[in-house]
Amino acid sequence: MPTRRWRAASAVLTLLVLLAPACGGDDGSASGSGPVPSSVGDGTDRELEGTTITVYSGRDEELVQPLIDRFEADTGITVEVRYGDSAEMAAQILEEGSETPADVFYSQEVGAVGALAKADLMGRLPAEVLERVDERFRPHEGTAWVGVTGRSRVIVYNPDLVDDPPESVLDLTDPQYEGQVAWVPGNASFQSFVTAFRVTRGEDAARQWLEDMQANGVDGDYESNVDVLDAVSNGDIALGLINHYYWARALPEVGGAENMGSRLIFPKGDDPGALVNATAVGVLAGAEDESAAQAFVEYLLSEAGQSYFAEEVFEYPLVEGVDDPEGVPPLEELEGPAIDLTDLDSLEETQSLLSEVGLIS
Repeated sequence: MPTRRWRAASAVLTLLVLLAPACGGDDGSASGSGPVPSSVGDGTDRELEGTTITVYSGRDEELVQPLIDRFEADTGITVEVRYGDSAEMAAQILEEGSETPADVFYSQEVGAVGALAKADLMGRLPAEVLERVDERFRPHEGTAWVGVTGRSRVIVYNPDLVDDPPESVLDLTDPQYEGQVAWVPGNASFQSFVTAFRVTRGEDAARQWLEDMQANGVDGDYESNVDVLDAVSNGDIALGLINHYYWARALPEVGGAENMGSRLIFPKGDDPGALVNATAVGVLAGAEDESAAQAFVEYLLSEAGQSYFAEEVFEYPLVEGVDDPEGVPPLEELEGPAIDLTDLDSLEETQSLLSEVGLIS
C-alpha cells in the first residue's frame, strides 16, 4: 500500500509536471562577469575542504555559476550542479525521492521549493540563517527554505504613448488602455502573480480581472518579458507587465534611465500587481553532507554573495546592509499583497484558470 509520504509526493509530482512548460529559466542574462565575492563570510572558512555537494539549480547557469566558482575557490568544497528550470528540478527530486543525489535545491521562485517542503523532502535550516532575511521572504511556518533575492512585478510604460499612467494593474481594464497592454501568460513570474491574485483576492476576482483584460484587448502574443520590454521601449505598444530587473539590467547598456524609452510603475498597497516574489534555497532532508550544504546556503546570504546579485543580476538583496540595485526604488519602499510566499505553490489552480479563460492551452 502506498505510504502517505509517497501519495503526497505523487500529487506534487503531477502538479510540477503540469507546470514545467510554463516555468522557464531566468529569461535574461547578467550584464557581465563583474565582481564576485572575495570571501565566504563567517563560519565556513576551509574546514569543509575536500567535500562535495550536489546542487539542483532552477536558476540559469550564466547568472549563478560565477558565484559558485568563487564558493569552490574560497571553501575547497566541490559543487556539482544540475541546471534546468525550477519545476523540472523539483519534479526530478520528487521522482528520485530519498535516493536523490541533490543536497541543495536552488529555485527561481518559492512555489517549487514550497511544493517539495509539503512533500517532506526538504530539511530544516537553522533559525539564525532564516533570521538574516526579512520575514516577508521566509516561510511563515517551518524552516524548509529561505529567500535569496527579491523580484518585483511592475508595469512598464512608454511615456511618449501614455499620458495618464495607471497606478494599479486593476486600472489596466479601463477603456483608455484598450489594446495597449502586453503580457506573457505562459511566463512563470506572470503565473506567480496570478496565483497571488487568486490567493489574496479570491478565485472569482482573479477570473473577472483576466476576462476584463481580454475584453480590453490585451496582447498576449509576446514570447518573453524581454520581448515585452523591448516592444514598450521601442513604441510598438504602450504598456506591459514584467519583473523589475529586465528594465534595470538594460540601464547600463543605454547609459541610464534618461535614455530608456520606457519607465516603471511599482504598484502600491496590497495591489496584486505589487507582488515581490523571491528566489529561494533549501537543503534536502537526505543531504549527505549537511554542513557543506549549509555552507552553500550561507554563502548565498553572505554580504559578498548578496552584493553580487544586486550588482550583476539587479535583483534585490534580502539581507540588511547590502545596497539595492541601481535605478529602482529601495526594497523597503516596495509594498504588495500580504502573503506567505509558500502559498504560491498552488500554481496548478492558476494554470487551470488560465486554461479555462483561454490564455494557455
